[in-house]
Amino acid sequence: MRHDRGVATYIAFLRAINLGAKRKFPKDAIKAAVEAAGGTEVETYINTGNVRLDSTRRSRVRLEAELEKAFLADRGFEVPTIAFTPAELREIAEDAKRFADGHEGRHYVSLLKEAPSAADVKLVEAAGTAGEVARVGGRAVHLLLGAAYHEATLTNAVIEKHLGIATNRNLTVIRTLAERWGA
Repeated sequence: MRHDRGVATYIAFLRAINLGAKRKFPKDAIKAAVEAAGGTEVETYINTGNVRLDSTRRSRVRLEAELEKAFLADRGFEVPTIAFTPAELREIAEDAKRFADGHEGRHYVSLLKEAPSAADVKLVEAAGTAGEVARVGGRAVHLLLGAAYHEATLTNAVIEKHLGIATNRNLTVIRTLAERWGA
């Protein structure tokens, strides 16, 4: 992948889309809205709001704000957006190996808009139980859960209560995107 000077690559994760009839945001519409916001080389992966783009924006916070503005204009509802660099995404995928050491249940990752404080990390990691564990690495919370995700008490909603805006993906998606876009 060749990059011109001044162009950065980001992987953006959209929160709470395609979950019901009122929050539909098809991949083609996401791609068009990202391009309208100035993104280039835009790609999407599955219909859960995973987008790779190049941008002249060097500030992640400004990029997220511009994408959120474009999504609101396109859809008529707010779409919180959380962006990472390819290196950050690779690190999240690598952390999964360390955090999940021996865990055989479900592994999800809550991706955070803001980096948590050390005190907040302690609160979230203490919220776990013997069968549900949270491990924080940077702006990612690895949720090591039992076999039934829908029965878990340690959810993305709990993470958001303690750490602010977050969106959740299963580890398979994180690993696939790190392989595909983490170069």
